[in-house]
Amino acid sequence: MPPLPNIRVGHGYDLHRLEPVAPAGPGRPLILAGVRLDAPRGPVAHSDGDALFHAITDAILGALALPDVGQLFPDTDPRHESQDSSVFLREAAARARAAGYRVVNLDATVILERPKIGPHKEAMRESTARALGIDPSLVNIKGKTHEGVDAVGESRAIEVHAVVLLAGD
Repeated sequence: MPPLPNIRVGHGYDLHRLEPVAPAGPGRPLILAGVRLDAPRGPVAHSDGDALFHAITDAILGALALPDVGQLFPDTDPRHESQDSSVFLREAAARARAAGYRVVNLDATVILERPKIGPHKEAMRESTARALGIDPSLVNIKGKTHEGVDAVGESRAIEVHAVVLLAGD
């Protein structure tokens, strides 16, 4: 049989409960891909709660068959309190490079009723590309709603899926 191509696919997923932003409640400011969105509700999280960077981090780690973001950066570790999630993503990207892989492309879907992410997509793509050390043309971010159904549709949660393709040298 011919040798298999040296590629890896990873899927990442994250979900955060959304609550009123402090001081009205326990929610943190809503940050996606390092971009702060104006929203009255934000994630309840140990780190900054950037669900998009968390899902992408898990996609890369999953493609490499490494422990997930919660194992590498546990919420029981006080060092990660309010941590900028780009730290997690940069670490995953560094581990991919150390293993001889590069990101071929990334596709992510943010499921959030409000606010709409459309006006922020380009900034999110650029921020993600910077954190990964790749061209923004390799990053796609889509926004969807849950049409008023379940916790996501009722603006009580945010959900993110990410798929990454890695290629080895």
